[in-house]
Amino acid sequence: MIAAVGRLKQGPERELAERYRKWAAKSGRSAGLTDVDIVEIKESRAGDARRRMLEESIAIANIIPERAVTVILDERGESMDSASFAGRLQGWRSERRPALVFIVGGADGVAASLREKSNLRLSFGAATWPHQLARIMLLEQLYRAVTILSGHPYHRG
Repeated sequence: MIAAVGRLKQGPERELAERYRKWAAKSGRSAGLTDVDIVEIKESRAGDARRRMLEESIAIANIIPERAVTVILDERGESMDSASFAGRLQGWRSERRPALVFIVGGADGVAASLREKSNLRLSFGAATWPHQLARIMLLEQLYRAVTILSGHPYHRG
């Protein structure tokens, strides 16, 4: 599952995200991974950043299943190549955890309590990416990881 603050509006970004989501879900079955669901969390309308972050983090925490693996996208997180990312997915799958939840926080980030409980803070580099692109990049990496795990030729290197 991907829990993302904000909504992708209709258009090319949403279409691309959906294409990668479908491909990841379809290819994931052969690698032992099930559906790739996206839950869009409503952006908080609170007046200050700290309150917005807290409200959004609570909404995210409320949808995370018990014992789920959680991965937070964070520019200060760990960078890894696609093969290493696929290896992490395979390791979590072998632990027979009930779910894997990727968290794309809002513009103000996520609460420290949510970050501290995460199994991984994942970075797509030092640059700050718009949340729409971060979601697309995550979906592409999920698709790439399941193709690596299933031996599909999409990933070449």
